[in-house]
Amino acid sequence: MFYSPDIAKLLLRVSVGVLMLFHGFEKVINGISGVRYLTTNAGLPEFFAYGVFIGELVFPVLIILGLYARIASVGLAFNMLMAILLAHSSTLFELGKHGAPTFELPFLYLIMCISIFMLGSGKYAVNAK
Repeated sequence: MFYSPDIAKLLLRVSVGVLMLFHGFEKVINGISGVRYLTTNAGLPEFFAYGVFIGELVFPVLIILGLYARIASVGLAFNMLMAILLAHSSTLFELGKHGAPTFELPFLYLIMCISIFMLGSGKYAVNAK
């Protein structure tokens, strides 16, 4: 049988990690001026914006590898919570042009990160037990 819980965990980890890396690479290429604006506008110190690099580059790599994936998933979940609060707080109860909540994508990442934390890495991970 092809299905196993460990393959499902691997699929979840790789999906979250690879897709989040696209967001991180975009910020490496184009900079974090938008994130910097959101953090300083919310009254947070500017250096918080640089945490995006950890949240969208380092944590996804750790999640993909299954190396301290539970810790990395908590970090990425926090990053997604902050994205929802900073970028979507004024539109939390609005729907986008396709009928979904405006914060749908970061919310999906948040839920998937919580799932990774709860499930663990599985046996196809660098630090599998």
